[in-house]
Amino acid sequence: MASSTVYKKYLTIAAITWAACLLAFVAAYMVLLKPQADRKRHLDKKLVEKKQELEAAEKAAEEQTRAELKAQIAQLRGKLDTFVVDYENAADLKFDITQIAREKEVASLSVSSGKKDTTTGKPVADSNSIEENPIDISFVSGFNQFASFVNSLERHKPVILVHQFALGRSNKNKSAYQVTLDVRALVRKQQETETAKLSSTELYSVKK
Repeated sequence: MASSTVYKKYLTIAAITWAACLLAFVAAYMVLLKPQADRKRHLDKKLVEKKQELEAAEKAAEEQTRAELKAQIAQLRGKLDTFVVDYENAADLKFDITQIAREKEVASLSVSSGKKDTTTGKPVADSNSIEENPIDISFVSGFNQFASFVNSLERHKPVILVHQFALGRSNKNKSAYQVTLDVRALVRKQQETETAKLSSTELYSVKK
């Protein structure tokens, strides 16, 4: 009986000890570990959110950068079109020159393709996609008409560049001048024109 009483007493003490340890562990977990675990979960969640925000910001920045680059490219192409005509539109330049001449009321107008010598009909310096197209113009006019005509050529789009000119008194009218002009137009080669059109289509296309 004595040994049984001692054994029960030992079990009771052991149970109380284990219970106290368990309570201490639970208390320690609630006071120390659980807040840390909750904070870790909170930080993990915030980290995921920040990563998502960063990815969204990077994507937005890339899209904005692409949009800005496209706008710059479009602007540069617009400036280039001020000076360069597409290959298939080059023939229209003579008609445009004739129209300008009629507006300025010059006489004895002649517009013809210029002679392609060693200085013309070849790629423009530092460019393999643009070449000069020479055009010869002759007419009779007063000096003010001549100056106005040249000004209109240089304001034409694309710009028609005056390479050389000569003035001489007209044999028929001593108050007028016989004018000869050697002008140049910058023409985009045919292959480059097709490439530019394709790039423009891609630039302004909208993905659906």
